[in-house]
Amino acid sequence: MAKYPVVVYGASGYTGMLIMDWLIDQQIPFTAVARNAKRVQEMMAERVVRLESATYEIIEAEHNVAALTQAFKGARVVCNTVGPFVNFGLTTVEAALEAGCHHIDTTGEQGYIRSVRDRFGDLYAQAGLLVAPSTAYMYTFAEIAAELALETRGIDALETATLCRGQRGGASGVTVGSTASIFELYRQEACYLWEKQLVPYPAGTTANVIDPGFVQPVFSLPWGGTSLPVFFQRDARVRSCSSYVGFYDNNVMQLVHGLGQKWEAEYKNLPRDHQDAVIKQIVDSTTPSMPPRERTTTMRTVDFAIGRGQLAAVRATVHGITAYISTGALQTAAVIKLLDGETSKVGFASACKAFGHRYLLGFLEQRGLARATVTQL
Repeated sequence: MAKYPVVVYGASGYTGMLIMDWLIDQQIPFTAVARNAKRVQEMMAERVVRLESATYEIIEAEHNVAALTQAFKGARVVCNTVGPFVNFGLTTVEAALEAGCHHIDTTGEQGYIRSVRDRFGDLYAQAGLLVAPSTAYMYTFAEIAAELALETRGIDALETATLCRGQRGGASGVTVGSTASIFELYRQEACYLWEKQLVPYPAGTTANVIDPGFVQPVFSLPWGGTSLPVFFQRDARVRSCSSYVGFYDNNVMQLVHGLGQKWEAEYKNLPRDHQDAVIKQIVDSTTPSMPPRERTTTMRTVDFAIGRGQLAAVRATVHGITAYISTGALQTAAVIKLLDGETSKVGFASACKAFGHRYLLGFLEQRGLARATVTQL
């Protein structure tokens, strides 16, 4: 049973420790939950900033509904970082509900997010609780841009892009968990929103995204569809929404695209256990260890939304740094509101809709993590 109001589940992972950094910064006590308490303690001592001033405990729990429910009871908010979420996430969502906790997580995996909405949205609403997936750099920054675009009257169609540069260029600096989630997307249907319906992208879809901040187009992919088409599907303002993701290093993105084509040609129809082995081999070969903490001088992000209507057109851009550190900040911004009882939504909702995109943008801006611009077209 949790002693403190916030649970960080997946506490020995890279993102979990960054969330703890921010909770400590805001003087919020927390319960760290993971399968191996000794590893959590070792990793926290090595990685978590200001640990000596933290108020926390560590609880060991197996990944099943009963064990996690018992670990979460007594808390008010669960911050979940355990992925790939399409494989592990729903167990945690169910446990948080059983324990009477709000649930926020860090993934944009579209198949998982659709399942959370369809299976748990009403149940969380009936309990007066919020379940808010994708409260993270991906794709809250892009959603903030989309919401800024929607402030222009008449906008009903959105195209968004998420463009990142890692520690040493390209996608390097991506965590082991994120890499596993990326390649797990090969098994999932990726959809965009068209006329209020989720429509699958054709296999092999790509885009050369043009941004005025770059000399060359950025080779980009639908990246599993992202969370945004799901978040906007039931938004009366929006008729269509498509999203793309690209790393500055086009060679890296073309490699990911090539692996996707190879999956379609060779692995798509294999038994699941064979597919599991293929994904594990890819993850082990591309991301063998936890990356170092992000550097503000090298980790840069650009997220933008182009909004269109019958006559209106607008472009909103959010420039940022340190995607994983920003994820910890966004999780903590959400925790602050939930502990204060300040959410405009219960049930299934994005962080932008639950707490307001202007609040989240302000939280990031005040800490030097993002800035936004809006241009009428």
